[in-house]
Amino acid sequence: MANIKQLSGCLALVLTVPWVAAQDPIETAGDVLQIALPLTALAATFAEHDLAAGQALLLSYGSTFALTHLLKNTVNKERPNGRNTLSFPSGHTSSAFSGASFLAKRYGWDVGLPAYLAASFVGYSRVHAQQHDWWDVTAGAAIAIGFNQWLVPDRDELSVAVLPLRGGYQLALAFRF
Repeated sequence: MANIKQLSGCLALVLTVPWVAAQDPIETAGDVLQIALPLTALAATFAEHDLAAGQALLLSYGSTFALTHLLKNTVNKERPNGRNTLSFPSGHTSSAFSGASFLAKRYGWDVGLPAYLAASFVGYSRVHAQQHDWWDVTAGAAIAIGFNQWLVPDRDELSVAVLPLRGGYQLALAFRF
């Protein structure tokens, strides 16, 4: 497990260096983290010699990407800055949460919690940059978490899922003991 922590710290450091010179470091950090989180998840599968998890990650990430972009081109919700009608859901957020959710489910909360915090920062950065509102980033996160819960086998003793329930949603926690 120490390999994953070292790897994720190194990858995050290498990928976040370019934002220092940017005009809006919050937006740029979000741009970098949306890629760094899934890449860290993929690198973790190699570090742990976990081929099955790598395949599950690629399936989950690909499904998240496909549904996110299908919805963007179907819903046609205007961005808060008025730039275009590709606001719903947030692709940056779905990408970041895909990596974070995978890390949490497959390798545990000691790796997953910081990844979820970083993914949440990506969502914040998109609202801060007026690219999305909170509904957009919440939907992006929910899509990624949903696919990971469905497609990625867990090795942790805690599993989390968001499920539709009679006009609302239910948060389900499952403990293995």
